[in-house]
Amino acid sequence: MTRSVQALAYVRPSVLESTGSGRLLGLETAGGLTPRGAEAHPRFFAGFLASPQVAARGLLAVADVAAARYHQRIRPGSLDPVVTGNGDRLRFESFSGCGGVYARLDVLDEGLGGTETGHGTTNVDVNNPLREALSRMTGDDPLHLRVGPEEMAVTTLAGAVVEKKVPLPDRWLRGFAEAQVASARFDLRAELSGAEAVRFLRSLPRGQARGRGPMWIVQSGRTLRPTTRPGAGAVCLPGPDRLVALERVLRHATGLRVYGPVPDGGLATASAWEVILPGMRLTLTLSPDPARGFSGEGGVLEALATEDAAQDAELVAVLLAWEPRIDLADLAAQAGLTVDRVRAALTRLGTAGRVGYDVAEAAYFHRELPYDADRAERHNPRLVSARRLVAEGAVTLEGDLATVASGERRYRVRASGGALNCTCQWWADHQGRRGPCKHALAVRMVRRGASAAEPVPEAEPQAIPVSGPGAGPEAVR
Repeated sequence: MTRSVQALAYVRPSVLESTGSGRLLGLETAGGLTPRGAEAHPRFFAGFLASPQVAARGLLAVADVAAARYHQRIRPGSLDPVVTGNGDRLRFESFSGCGGVYARLDVLDEGLGGTETGHGTTNVDVNNPLREALSRMTGDDPLHLRVGPEEMAVTTLAGAVVEKKVPLPDRWLRGFAEAQVASARFDLRAELSGAEAVRFLRSLPRGQARGRGPMWIVQSGRTLRPTTRPGAGAVCLPGPDRLVALERVLRHATGLRVYGPVPDGGLATASAWEVILPGMRLTLTLSPDPARGFSGEGGVLEALATEDAAQDAELVAVLLAWEPRIDLADLAAQAGLTVDRVRAALTRLGTAGRVGYDVAEAAYFHRELPYDADRAERHNPRLVSARRLVAEGAVTLEGDLATVASGERRYRVRASGGALNCTCQWWADHQGRRGPCKHALAVRMVRRGASAAEPVPEAEPQAIPVSGPGAGPEAVR
């Protein structure tokens, strides 16, 4: 499995401390991007939070997911959460070590007391002493939040005094993109009051027996009930124990919203679970199976396989301005493109971590992950294999049919209703539900005249710090 080493450099550890006017939560930042370009330690926010204890528990929930592996729990994850300032809110994001759970805490304008935030994205240090201090917080004494170093510290400190080096697998980066694509197909399926949300979530089983099918739920009056037949309005709950991080905030919940796609027969699907909090939202998005992360879902491959989407993405990227809610029609008008082409461009930008998707507002938002996330495209196994097939001249077109020579075998790819079917085992197993196979991708590239450049070779193993301009991780085996 290809992975990079991510070096996160902070001027000091994040800390929760008492002051004369209350408590101060200082979250230290590593390298990130802002409207001014790359900054070593950007400063995004300084102000009092409207609901201190809720914010503390929400941040802990995001950190819980970052440190968790819900499948094969042998190596804990350890990547610090990502924070984005969008002007009217702060978004804290993380991904589980197994790549199957995406978490986001949105601290909205009312949760920030109306104080505006800066714009940009970076990592924030959430260390074990800070976690312990946050977990001990009680009452609602004033809490002053600072995201980023104190102004004088930036100019007086000679260098970083805290550094973390953590593995960053390619599939983790691809998971961020695939979770965004999956979420864009979700609709609101159920909604509960705070009391009913607590009752339902605390009644869930802590695990699923091996060999059992996915768990489904459907709204029934004011609550949710399990069902074995995923009919209209049903939502898949794959691995209910993966919602455990929500328990951090249940006592403060004012509601629960559940999102998912239209059920595809009895096959498991991804879903999103949003707890509504005073001035905030905490959302967990689950992959279709606890044993299967988001990275292999293939939802981004069609957008990556076309040169049109690449060119459109370059244009659209210039027009993004750290918006908390991207208006597709407005962006299409600015870019002179159709809404469908803008949507495909945003999908491609998502593979580089440059946009996310908010199911609560059914809209994309601008952020720039502080990683060399372009690796997710350069080393996507199916995309790399498809480009190699095109470069080798392995695709022969015959009207609606195509033949792809791969090794000693020949595969037939047929166009049907805009989709491409293949005779390979991948298609037989998944029927397009996890994106196109490498043969269909290669045919799509040839039909559209896409570039057939060879895949980018992997770099030599090394660790690259991301605390300064132009820094980014490179591949290591």
